[in-house]
Amino acid sequence: MNVLLAFVAAGLFGCSVYMILSRHLVRVVLGLSLLTTAVNLVVFQAARSRATQPPIIPESATRLEGAADPVPQALILTAIVIGFALTVALAALVLRSWHASGTLLTTPSRPADTGDPAAPGGRT
Repeated sequence: MNVLLAFVAAGLFGCSVYMILSRHLVRVVLGLSLLTTAVNLVVFQAARSRATQPPIIPESATRLEGAADPVPQALILTAIVIGFALTVALAALVLRSWHASGTLLTTPSRPADTGDPAAPGGRT
């Protein structure tokens, strides 16, 4: 199971990097969201515990023994919330960019230069 999750995380990382390197802004936002999911999976796998007992101290006990560590779960939950906020903020920036430029590409198209190609430097 560990090898399967490692391959899934590697696949998610690869797909997210491919999407982030795209010129289309929506793909960049989705790639960053996919990257946060891959990081959450890696943190979950790295902190995986074999204990199945929940981290709750019974009334009759004074110490907690053999329970799962709640810290990685809290870290992943916090990372999910931060990743969602990042995705929403980037989506708002993409929407604003689309309203301003009329395109979702990172390099907006410019009008063709109609200068004289025979002139020195190619432009008049």
